[in-house]
Amino acid sequence: MGWRLARGWALGPLLWGCALALQGGMLYPRESPSRERKDLDGLWSFRADLSDGRRLGFEQQWYRRPLRESGPTLDMPVPSSFNDVGQDAQLRSFVGWVWYEREAVLPQRWTQDLSTRVVLRIGSAHYYAIVWVNGVHVAEHEGGHLPFEADISKLVQSGPLSSCRITIAINNTLTPHTLPPGTILYKTDTSKYPKGYFVQDINFDFFNYAGLHRSVILYTTPTTYIDDITVTTGVDQDTGLVNYQIFTQGSEHVQLDVRLLDADGRVVADGAGGRGQLQVPAAHLWWPYLMHEHPAYLYSLEVRMTGQTQDGPVADFYTLPVGIRTVAVTESQFLINGKPFYFHGVNKHEDSDVRGKGFDWALLMKDFNLLRWLGANAFRTSHYPYAEEVMQLCDRYGIVVIDECPGVGIVLPQSYGNASLQHHLQVMEELVRRDKNHPAVVMWSVANEPTSSLKPAGYYLKTVIAHTKALDPTRPVTFVTNSNFEGDLGAPYVDVICVNSYYSWYHDYGHLEVIQLQLRTQFEGWYRTYHKPIIQSEYGAETIAGFHEDPPLMFTEEYQKSLLEQYHLVLDQKRKEYVVGELIWNFADFMTNQSPQRPVGNRKGIFTRQRQPKSAAFLLRERYWKLANETRYHPSVAKSQCLGNSPFTL
Repeated sequence: MGWRLARGWALGPLLWGCALALQGGMLYPRESPSRERKDLDGLWSFRADLSDGRRLGFEQQWYRRPLRESGPTLDMPVPSSFNDVGQDAQLRSFVGWVWYEREAVLPQRWTQDLSTRVVLRIGSAHYYAIVWVNGVHVAEHEGGHLPFEADISKLVQSGPLSSCRITIAINNTLTPHTLPPGTILYKTDTSKYPKGYFVQDINFDFFNYAGLHRSVILYTTPTTYIDDITVTTGVDQDTGLVNYQIFTQGSEHVQLDVRLLDADGRVVADGAGGRGQLQVPAAHLWWPYLMHEHPAYLYSLEVRMTGQTQDGPVADFYTLPVGIRTVAVTESQFLINGKPFYFHGVNKHEDSDVRGKGFDWALLMKDFNLLRWLGANAFRTSHYPYAEEVMQLCDRYGIVVIDECPGVGIVLPQSYGNASLQHHLQVMEELVRRDKNHPAVVMWSVANEPTSSLKPAGYYLKTVIAHTKALDPTRPVTFVTNSNFEGDLGAPYVDVICVNSYYSWYHDYGHLEVIQLQLRTQFEGWYRTYHKPIIQSEYGAETIAGFHEDPPLMFTEEYQKSLLEQYHLVLDQKRKEYVVGELIWNFADFMTNQSPQRPVGNRKGIFTRQRQPKSAAFLLRERYWKLANETRYHPSVAKSQCLGNSPFTL
């Protein structure tokens, strides 16, 4: 479990071009001839620790015996947020420790075959999690949006077991040093508040949903196994280059064989050993949606490990989807496979009725069908990493991703200290390790709207950006700003400028006539200062479906459409120069904390929370399809525009 920085080895530029500095990690659990998986989705026993100090569960050691024996439990669906499932208002806004428990039935071979390794993987537990198996502590993890796992083989193979009891305690409290940060406000005026009263205060505009948001999985590997695979790709003329590095655990005496299969299952290249380069003549490149007649082409990298251990022969198999593509940035362009790429897409949230941030396949497919209907070719994972299955669908459908960490709401001076910085670096390592092989991921975003004018923020952002570039030199790095270009201390270190602005919404209320002037001033100031491509990473207006006024008034569907149209007039001018993308805020309405400014959540979606279109959705659909037709792939120039071995250049 865990990651480690590569030490003592370097990759030659002629063989590799670019290499990722992370090695070792958690391959997504896929079944193969040597691997099995058991999903633990469904109803878990659940209890919130309602004691004043939220520590009763630890004081009474609830993990030592079935949860029902220490008090009443609720049935809680996993994956889901716990907040909106029931009718208890106290639970909806609960802050502190909650406890989950599930009894998992194990196949007999898993408990008796000592050459089998059994692993428990938690896809996401927000925010801090502690895990026990049969009352034994096996793992802890900080961070609410990335997976972690534990080898539990010895626990389940220690005697005649047919099941194991999994207990997970989760604390959703946010502090100045978490990502995202927050503070606990204690209300001490006993004339207004009960004794011990406190609330969670946050500086971000979405609800702090909590719980087991993604699947909990048991899976197996042999005790000698493929631990990690790193792939980078390049193009030389019409030959695709697939550079691979494979890491194993359990024995040093293994043989590794790799094969690259095309979409029809034909072997197009093969190799041997722990690292190398596969050359694919007349390669099918991975292109974004609407940029090619056959977008999102994926090969399959089959890795076979065989070896001899003291217990006998061993074999492990893993198949990794691979997209061959290059990414590059110039002073005024973002290039994919050497061709200028224009981001026309959305910002999203993992958010829906009842489920909160819980993963749901039906909802995910609805969202992807809406994205394709819209003609969107990209989105940003605002403001945290999304489920691994989302990244896999982006690979499969050609939806380009700006992959953002949970660095949102970093506004307090104490959130720029060393403790916060070290945690931020750890989160970026986990994110890069998880998503490094996805062709859809073309850029890392290390934060959203930090107070980048503060002096400590400059050093902080510089350090996180540099660390991320060291982890992955193959992709550009950004953070999303809403600062003025003259005072942004982090902007000199990014590869692409991403700017959020809400002209005629958060100021100059209702005055649509000033948008064009202010937006042009914004773009021209940023480009004159930094000479880097710019993405309008957020813009929009709050809109309550069914509200209509003419002339347009704020919160009506007409106002949202008119505001977008004013932005589009300037974007159409500047995309011919150095603006390389536009991402609407937001794809769909989403839940926030209660406030007088938020009528049951944020209503800036072009779709309602139930995924029904507002008028702006049709406006945006017409625009995005027009943009796609203007920039559609032309086969005659494809070969001449492909890059060489280095997939990321500045």
